[in-house]
Amino acid sequence: MAIVATAAAALSGCAVSLRNPDIADLQRHPGRYQDRTVSVNGIVTSSWGLPLVPFQFYKVDDGTGEMTVLSDGRRMPAAGERVRVKGRVEDVAVLGGRPLGLHLREENLYVRR
Repeated sequence: MAIVATAAAALSGCAVSLRNPDIADLQRHPGRYQDRTVSVNGIVTSSWGLPLVPFQFYKVDDGTGEMTVLSDGRRMPAAGERVRVKGRVEDVAVLGGRPLGLHLREENLYVRR
């Protein structure tokens, strides 16, 4: 019985780390997370958009790295805000086995006050 409980705890820990990785892990192992939904926590370092384009971008830094988030423009967080972003890991292309344009497509944004 103890073996089953230990295995269940280990597997649930792996599942949690796959859903809540740090940005450095996303960048080191993009294939592990490609097309998966994850959550990252961090501080917005910059945000920008283009006129007449239906989406905007912002960068989140969690202390291990920085990642671009693609937003459909519902709410754009400002630089310095602490956020939790849930989204799908995507990249624009893969060249020589390395992802280009690795980003998170925002599904849910929570701004901490």
